[in-house]
Amino acid sequence: MIEVESLSKIYGASHAVEEVSFAVGEGEIVGFLGPNGAGKTTTMRILSCFMAPSSGSARIAGFDILHNSLEVRRSIGYLPENAPLYGEMSVRDYLSYVAVLRGVPKAQRAVRLEAALDAGKLEERADTLIRKLSKGYRQRVGIAQAIVHDPPVLILDEPSSGLDPRQRAETRHFIKSLAPQRTVLLSTHILPDVQETCSRVIVINAGRIVAQDAVENLAAGASGLSLVLARPAPDASEKLSRVAGVAGVRREPDGAFSLDLAGQNDAREEIAQLCVAENWGLLELSRRRANLEEVFLKLTTSD
Repeated sequence: MIEVESLSKIYGASHAVEEVSFAVGEGEIVGFLGPNGAGKTTTMRILSCFMAPSSGSARIAGFDILHNSLEVRRSIGYLPENAPLYGEMSVRDYLSYVAVLRGVPKAQRAVRLEAALDAGKLEERADTLIRKLSKGYRQRVGIAQAIVHDPPVLILDEPSSGLDPRQRAETRHFIKSLAPQRTVLLSTHILPDVQETCSRVIVINAGRIVAQDAVENLAAGASGLSLVLARPAPDASEKLSRVAGVAGVRREPDGAFSLDLAGQNDAREEIAQLCVAENWGLLELSRRRANLEEVFLKLTTSD
């Protein structure tokens, strides 16, 4: 449903996006991650036909963003980071207005309006002026306007921004409920939401794709061990680092040790034998699987 090939956007000597390629299949919910200034918003603006690329191509629902931009815009629901809302309109009037702009047939507008209100849990605020809503509710209105025309593709930029934990949980549930009927490209800085919602992630840094894989595969590639010793010697870190399969050792503030493993090596037996031989008092040895935040920092931090 989303096909991106060698997409670039250049401003003078600066590459906001450089040779970006990825694909999102029908019914997939994919997280699009990166630090501020990495090129996420630029890429999403290009895909939504808000701006043209300097080079490369992209297709949404089979339509080319340059040659069939009107069809592309009809096929997507787009929520930018700052939702385009009109404060003096009520929620109901605003969504009705968006439905007209989106070309929803008159006979279907009432049904689509109620579906959008229900999706955003906005029924009780339907006749409230948007300027009187909290930031969380305004964000819900932004999500509702993105789906009022029932598009097959959704591009959501920070949909959980400003929401409290309960509202975030509801938003995650709503986004997950969209599959397999819709394809979703989701950008957010709230990484636990990505881990719970998305089946796959694409990580962009400095305008380039640095990783794209299933969430569990990225985490598996950063696995390691946690070690707690009763009597660690001053040279314990050095001796642990010599064990075959151990790529790195860190002494944590609580006195525990974090060991990074090379590839799929399982060094637990050798580590246990070393601890016994050195009389360090082995209290705990457990697998440590990196969360998405640790993987993200490793991929996007140069230091």
